[in-house]
Amino acid sequence: MASSHPMPPNPPAKAKPANQRLGPRPLPLHLAAASLAWTNSLAALPLLKSGSIAWRPQLKAAAQSLAGELAAAKPEDVASAVATEAGRRLATFLDGLTAYRRHVYRRVESDAPVIWREGTTRLLDYSPNDLRGNGEGVPLLVIPSLINRAYILDLEPERSFLRFLAGEGFRPYLVDWAEPGNAEREFSLDDYITGRLSRALDSVTRHAKAKPVAIGYCMGGLLALGLAQQRQSDLAGLALLATPWDFHAERIEQASLIGAMTPQFDPLLTLLGELPVDVIQALFAALDPSLALRKFVNFAALDPASAKARQFVALEDWLNDGVALAAPVARETLGEWYGANATMRGQWKLASGPVRPAAIRLPTIAVIPDQDRIVPPASALALANAIPTCEVLRTATGHIGMMAGAKALGDVWHPLASWLRRLGLSCTATRRPVLSKKPSPARPAHRRKS
Repeated sequence: MASSHPMPPNPPAKAKPANQRLGPRPLPLHLAAASLAWTNSLAALPLLKSGSIAWRPQLKAAAQSLAGELAAAKPEDVASAVATEAGRRLATFLDGLTAYRRHVYRRVESDAPVIWREGTTRLLDYSPNDLRGNGEGVPLLVIPSLINRAYILDLEPERSFLRFLAGEGFRPYLVDWAEPGNAEREFSLDDYITGRLSRALDSVTRHAKAKPVAIGYCMGGLLALGLAQQRQSDLAGLALLATPWDFHAERIEQASLIGAMTPQFDPLLTLLGELPVDVIQALFAALDPSLALRKFVNFAALDPASAKARQFVALEDWLNDGVALAAPVARETLGEWYGANATMRGQWKLASGPVRPAAIRLPTIAVIPDQDRIVPPASALALANAIPTCEVLRTATGHIGMMAGAKALGDVWHPLASWLRRLGLSCTATRRPVLSKKPSPARPAHRRKS
């Protein structure tokens, strides 16, 4: 039986320098989008008056009513009002952006010890202090995406998926990919999965003296899936969090466009050996071009000293602290996954052949956020349906909200911990409540119907 000393929820301060932020990235793109969004309102006035704007069906009635009001107003008055409002909104956006860039918050870095390192990849031990090295507690190999920093899973002491798991008596080990170095710039997905990730699994098994459960988030879920197919007998289970599979299930036009653009990146990939962060950020921004406008207009209205403002800045800092993608991986993910939908078509291959979800026999759960804009629910559900042993947990959260949002604890983290226990994998240690917030009701995980 282990003692009741949890991992410290607030590690010693080691904050980044308080210099002004560079984000939101890419800044010129967001500034241009904001300017065009509101200055184009003036250009659209003649089209509105002539009735040639193609309105969405649900807006037609309101548009007709507006056209009637405009007909009774002086054109110069309407143009002046539109210009004034456009200027006000642009100024509010810039106020919010400036407030974010000057905010005093700086993240405190984790004190989790590094137990294994290869190249730029590290393995961090988030186990409770009293479980480290004694063989107790179920090990969890937590695998994040290659294109975002791993610390979204440990964003703040009060918003930390990893510290929650440690508090529940599990032994989380986090794979921290970091920036590609000279060696990693040559890596394919095969190199990451059958090489680097497989050796991280060996390190966890040696350190914890037990088979771990692989937990993959977003792209990390696909890495975990590939690892599970390669090393199925060395894992105790598989958890796939917001993991895509059918890249053409929704918004096929966007996915096909990304695939078609991939050859245009080739000179850049050849020159640098990687796809730069700002290019990746621009691709994400294209999924919802007005998102940054809405976010920073809303942020302008917040008290900078409020908890809500601090939480916004913490998450925005993570979003802008991206990681470049090794050139071979960029070609595979953008061209093959998005463009050709190679995963769903059975054409994504590792060293041993195609990745086949149907071959997975491990206890598996797929957590699918219903409000996910990055991985559409239908894309993730396709993977769950392809794994015979997979249970599904649908949550009323978004892609990032499932890890750092207000509903994460109740709707995702607690149900996932319960699933791990139902596998008979809970440790004998007393549960340690790291977070004090009570869980909110969540839809239970259920087995996919055959």
